[in-house]
Amino acid sequence: MTLLTRTEGAHAPSPVRPRRAPRLSTVPVFVFMVLVAGYMLLPVYWLLVSATKSQSDLVDTPGLLPAEWHLGDNLSALLTQQDGVYVRWLVNSLAYAGAGAAVGTLLAAMAGYALAVYEFKGREAVFSVILGGVLVPATALALPLFLLFAEVDATNTFWSVFLPSIVSPFGVYLSRIFAAASIPGEVVEAARIDGAGEWTIFRSIALRVMSPALVTVFLFQFVVIWNNFLLPLIMLQDERLYPVTLGLFTWQSQTSRAPELQTLTLVGALVSVVPIVITFLLLQRYWRAGLAAGAVKS
Repeated sequence: MTLLTRTEGAHAPSPVRPRRAPRLSTVPVFVFMVLVAGYMLLPVYWLLVSATKSQSDLVDTPGLLPAEWHLGDNLSALLTQQDGVYVRWLVNSLAYAGAGAAVGTLLAAMAGYALAVYEFKGREAVFSVILGGVLVPATALALPLFLLFAEVDATNTFWSVFLPSIVSPFGVYLSRIFAAASIPGEVVEAARIDGAGEWTIFRSIALRVMSPALVTVFLFQFVVIWNNFLLPLIMLQDERLYPVTLGLFTWQSQTSRAPELQTLTLVGALVSVVPIVITFLLLQRYWRAGLAAGAVKS
């Protein structure tokens, strides 16, 4: 019996080990990703280098090679140009994007929660219309919006840019998907039985559960409003109401008469990126959690 056992053990098949993919197969993928990253970061590098140059160096030296450091002088000239109008443009952009993204996120959360929790006639039709709004480009809506605001004599005002910015069909879509997957109906019914009103349920339960997704909606909306150019171009004539995108465009269009504005435009573009970077860094862990939770729940 012992000999038979040993013989069977000697001829027992060894466990099959999964084969590892050869490391050489990852090399092309790594090279491709490096090339893509370099392609995307090259304009940022060019902007950083160009913002440190004087006007003469900007014209006489190669674009990707650094020259003498003039970033401090360029920033000083930027902040004092036209009595500091750039600072006003930056504040306008923060008001449009910050307040618009906050109000737009709240409205999207309320609409998404209502579409996910309440059952009413025509709910899917309303949601289909909202999905259709995602597909409509902003350029197609600019002229109708201008005509609407012109009817009430509200063009060339803060509200002509702010009010259209708080509407986010994509935010409503994302809020509805996340609310439907993350808010249990039993919790809502239990809160109603305990005497909580609908607004209390939304504020105390829904907003807390949906907060990761809402941070993602806020960031998307903030970036869209910050980069908005066509709507302010059509709506605004007063330079004091310009966002930074439209203000820099006006400077760039005047470089043939005032060449020094080219350097100021580049430095202003570099400074305008800073608020977006800071916002992403501050809310990084929240929006990453929202994207990961949405991917798992969907």
